[in-house]
Amino acid sequence: MEIDNIECVSVSDGLIDDSAAAIPNHHNHHHHHHHHHNNNNNNNHNHNNHHHPSHQNNPQNPQFSSSKTHNVNVVPSTIHPTTSVHELLECPVCTNSMYPPIHQCHNGHTLCSTCKARVHNRCPTCRQELGDIRCLALEKVAESLELPCKYFSLGCPGIFPYYSKLKHEAVCNFRPYSCPYAGSECSVVGDIPYLVSHLRDDHKVDMHSGCTFNHRYVKSNPREVENATWMLTVFNCFGQYFCLHFEAFQLSMAPVYMAFLRFMGDENDARNYRYSLEVGGNGRKLIWEGTPRSIRDGHRKVRDSHDGLIIQRNMALFFSGGDRKELKLRVTGRIWKEPPNSDGSNVCIPNLC
Repeated sequence: MEIDNIECVSVSDGLIDDSAAAIPNHHNHHHHHHHHHNNNNNNNHNHNNHHHPSHQNNPQNPQFSSSKTHNVNVVPSTIHPTTSVHELLECPVCTNSMYPPIHQCHNGHTLCSTCKARVHNRCPTCRQELGDIRCLALEKVAESLELPCKYFSLGCPGIFPYYSKLKHEAVCNFRPYSCPYAGSECSVVGDIPYLVSHLRDDHKVDMHSGCTFNHRYVKSNPREVENATWMLTVFNCFGQYFCLHFEAFQLSMAPVYMAFLRFMGDENDARNYRYSLEVGGNGRKLIWEGTPRSIRDGHRKVRDSHDGLIIQRNMALFFSGGDRKELKLRVTGRIWKEPPNSDGSNVCIPNLC
C-alpha cells in the first residue's frame, strides 16, 4: 500500500503493506551479538565454573551452592572427576538444562524427556537401547542446587533453586527485550539502547525528541486499508523512549484505524507515564487518554486488546471532509509524567471536602 502525502510537524510516518514490510533475512541474523541470548543455552555461563577453591572465593564467578551433601556414587564412573554437577544436568542432545523426568540408558548416559522422544529409543552417546529408566539420583541432586539467573551478566543478582530458576527467568526484569517493530517478524533482542539503534539503523524508523506530536496522514484511496501497518515512530521524552503506532486493520469485518503508544521498558516503569491522542475535523473530535503499554506486551497483543484510539473508517472519512474519497487525518498527542499518588487518594470529592 502506498501513501500519497504525509505532513508531520514533529514526526514523519507512512502507511505500508505488511507483505512489503518484510525485512530481509540478513537483518535478523546480522545482529546476533552479545545482547541476543539463546534460550536453548540457559546456563552456559557456568560451564567452566568447576569446583576450584580460587573460583569459589572469587565473587566474579558465582557458583551454585548445595544445601545437602552429595554422595560420590551419584556421578557415573564414566564421568571425569572434574565435571561439574551443572554440566551433568545439561542434555547432550539439545544442551538445555534437564528437568524431571531425566532419562538414562543402561550405561548411565542421560538425556532430557523431550529429546528421548526424538532419538527413537537409542542412546545418542553409546547407541544402546534406552528403555525407560529414570535417573532419580540426578533429579535429587538438581533439587538441592541453587544457581544464578542466566541474566546475571545483564545485572540480575538473584540466586534460585534449580527447579524454580526457569520460572524466574521467564519474567526476569533483566531479560532482553524483543524488537518492537510491527512491520515484520523481527527476531532481534537486546537492551533498550541497542534496540533504539536497531530501529533507527535497520528499520529506518523516524526518531524524534519531545513529548508532543502532530501528524497529518493523507491517502487518496482509503478503501485500500486492509492489512496495512503504519510505520512506528520513536520519541525520546523524559529520558525514556516511546513507540507510537498508527495502523489500519480489519475489526469485525470493518476497516478501522488505531493509534497507541508503547513504552520501551518494563510495565512498572510504564505506569509512571500517561499520554493522550486526539483526532478530529469538521468541527468534531475524538480524544483518547491512557497509560502506555510496555514493549514486553507484543504489538499484536496490544492491538487486539483495543487499548488505544480506534477510529472507524466512515468516521475517519467524515473527519477528512470533502467528498469522502480522500483520507486526511490529523492526529495530535502528548506524553506526560504521572504525578505521585495520582490514584485518586488526594482528589477532592464535591460535598465531602
